[in-house]
Amino acid sequence: QATVLDVLMDPPFRFHPTLERHPKGYRLFCCDQEHVEYVKKYFPKEVPYVSFMPHVGAEVKSGGPAIPFKERKYDILFSASYYHPQSQMDKMKGLFPGQPDMWRFYQQMFENLVKDSSLTIEGAVLGTLHQFGLSVTEDMLKMLLNRSLYVDWAIRMYHRGRVVEALAQAGLEVSLLGPGWEDHPSFGRPNVHRLDAQVPYRESLTYMADARINLNVMPWFKAGAHDRIFNTLLRRSLPLTDPSSWLAEHFTDGVDMVFYDLDHLEQLPDLAGRLLTDPAKAEGMIQKGYEKVSRGLTWSNCAGWLLEAAAPAWGKGDHRA
Repeated sequence: QATVLDVLMDPPFRFHPTLERHPKGYRLFCCDQEHVEYVKKYFPKEVPYVSFMPHVGAEVKSGGPAIPFKERKYDILFSASYYHPQSQMDKMKGLFPGQPDMWRFYQQMFENLVKDSSLTIEGAVLGTLHQFGLSVTEDMLKMLLNRSLYVDWAIRMYHRGRVVEALAQAGLEVSLLGPGWEDHPSFGRPNVHRLDAQVPYRESLTYMADARINLNVMPWFKAGAHDRIFNTLLRRSLPLTDPSSWLAEHFTDGVDMVFYDLDHLEQLPDLAGRLLTDPAKAEGMIQKGYEKVSRGLTWSNCAGWLLEAAAPAWGKGDHRA
């Protein structure tokens, strides 16, 4: 019997059909520890094997030394897409035509996520059901979770927009690489630079290597990470990110990474400004973070984990979990 390995790069609530119907010998990996618990909770029989595997970064091929910190083109680079949050919420109407109650449910859910940045999508669904005094079957609950994909996009975009606006309003030089930023309020400011709408993944790494700071806004992974962070360190740049429980466990703020708080973005411009004006400190953090990521969070490491999972000797312990 063949072993089928499935590595999810997004939350499992988006992939219910795959979790319900898949080949035998199926082994699932999720990039957030809470995603693992979600699968165990809602699909315990359908998915007997699920484990945590963090995102990883792409190793740098030999091509000369890193660009010196002071000589880089970009102060702060954000490689990500942006769409107006309400445009994502409006897509919910297409999922439930003629059902205004469902629209109101998801709109309230989005408002709850805005109020509490610690909520997961599952927590927001359950909390909104309680708020409305609704009791649903497990099948109905799974449907509500699965159809939350546009709410998930909306809350990601909401916070991407807030973070960029905080930096832009403070006058910091921000460069944006990705589609949709023409719809952001900061578009057109002299200190906000649109580099390109979209480039191939490999080319985006070249941009990251030419930035002093690479910005990250977690894609609502509360107990995981994102490859943007690790690619940043592997390109000898400094990641500036909101934290997760996994990141806080494996990295140290101000030592090998820098964390900001989504609930206190008024502090972000000063934090970024101090990093830009203290190259020695920034380079010290980059070196420590680079060493940690290059040792254990690359695609070579990922290949090893997958080979281990496919091997008959699997079961001797999972060093990633």
